[in-house]
Amino acid sequence: MSNPDSVKYYDLHTTGLGYLNRVREVTPKEGKPFLAVSIAALRGSVDDVRYTHVECRVSGQQAQKLMRQLKPAVEGRLKVLVGFTLSDLFAEPFTFKSGDKAGETGVSLKARLLRISWAKVDGQPFYTEQAA
Repeated sequence: MSNPDSVKYYDLHTTGLGYLNRVREVTPKEGKPFLAVSIAALRGSVDDVRYTHVECRVSGQQAQKLMRQLKPAVEGRLKVLVGFTLSDLFAEPFTFKSGDKAGETGVSLKARLLRISWAKVDGQPFYTEQAA
């Protein structure tokens, strides 16, 4: 059995900004419930913005607290833009169950949301890490 103090990890961190969607509690069939959020991360030219959607398990304590505070704004369909740090981004294949793509294979990006550096709700400052 290995010594837990000797366990080492390789970290893959991704930073960016994006819009929050679907803040929710997930209760798996096995394991503990967890907080999740979908992020539409912005990429590309500001003149031709593109979005990369990432399904996130909210891991960091600060991020969990903020997601709970921002959930009513997201549910109220306000635009919630955040600066974020993700960890351990990976792709997971799935099969579309219905719609035009039923039966086709898709790919879902997943990660752990570690930290929120700032948040704006409908363009108004809501949180900044330095002020916290």
